Amino acid sequence: MGKLQSKIRRRSDLYRATRGEVPERGPVTEAAQYDPAHSDTINCITTLDCDLSVSGGCDQAVVVYDWRAGRLCQAFHGHSREVTKVRCVPGSSRIFSASRDKSALMWDLTCGDDPVQEFCGHELVVNGLAVSPDGSQLCTGSRDNSMCLWDIESGECLQRKTISRNLVTHVCWVPGTHSIVQTSEDKAIRVWDSRSWQVANTFPAKQYIQTHCDVSSSSHYLLSSSNGFGGHGCEATLWDLRQPGCKVVEYRGHLQSTACCVFLPATPGASHMVATSSHDCSVKIWDQNTAACLCTLTLDGSGPLLSLAPCEVGSLLCASFNTGIHLLHLSLSAGPELREVARF
Repeated sequence: MGKLQSKIRRRSDLYRATRGEVPERGPVTEAAQYDPAHSDTINCITTLDCDLSVSGGCDQAVVVYDWRAGRLCQAFHGHSREVTKVRCVPGSSRIFSASRDKSALMWDLTCGDDPVQEFCGHELVVNGLAVSPDGSQLCTGSRDNSMCLWDIESGECLQRKTISRNLVTHVCWVPGTHSIVQTSEDKAIRVWDSRSWQVANTFPAKQYIQTHCDVSSSSHYLLSSSNGFGGHGCEATLWDLRQPGCKVVEYRGHLQSTACCVFLPATPGASHMVATSSHDCSVKIWDQNTAACLCTLTLDGSGPLLSLAPCEVGSLLCASFNTGIHLLHLSLSAGPELREVARF
């Protein structure tokens, strides 16, 4: 009877956490365990809507998962090597994936299990993937030093430009604009104009490779993250896009490469926050403006934490190397606290 009651209480806490409510009792010591989304390392995760996540991994699958109910909805198989990035179109059933097989694919939840469009033309792994605000164009970036712009409906490559040593690591489309931000292994951050397909601005090079980037919903700020080791590098950086190259603050505290950095949805009555995940198995929440670390969660045995996706206010999905996807809940009621409530 004790085990049954414990299980019921854990499920109740998960339900409350996903609704942004704080459980009445003390911190949960054991996360709910759902059926795994993938059979191997998970490289990337995003959200399709308020209930569904989309992830890609070394098992070559693109998986749609109901993180509230804890069930797999659909798995797409079409890539011949591991999936590196996934993107979705808000308010749409379309999903995009990039892969080490040098291609990007488009899937549709309403159109069966096969890809509905292919974007082929890169010569090496595709690491950058972004959809235009109107959903009509796709941007891809690769380790082949090139950035490509595609028409989504026809699959036609509209623009292609190669820059020496521009080994692309991540791409973001700035909301409501024609601008695209791109990070690279050459440590630079470039802002592209999608109309001319020219680099409009290049930020000062950082000391270490830039691994990831994210843009605020206001389109005013950019986050980038650095690789590193032993606490050298490993930071995330906030930039002001209205003043190209203007560094606002740095977030320092990770001991190994920072793999991902994201802006968190605004919480009523709280300061703006950002989140980072690292190869040191930790997720950190930061005050966006002061760079103060508000809380840290270490996921023992997870290996590198490779990707983050806010799924609603107070909830965050984290993709790991060893232990699947972790659903995290951020509580602010008694001081910032980040805890794991489920994994799958």
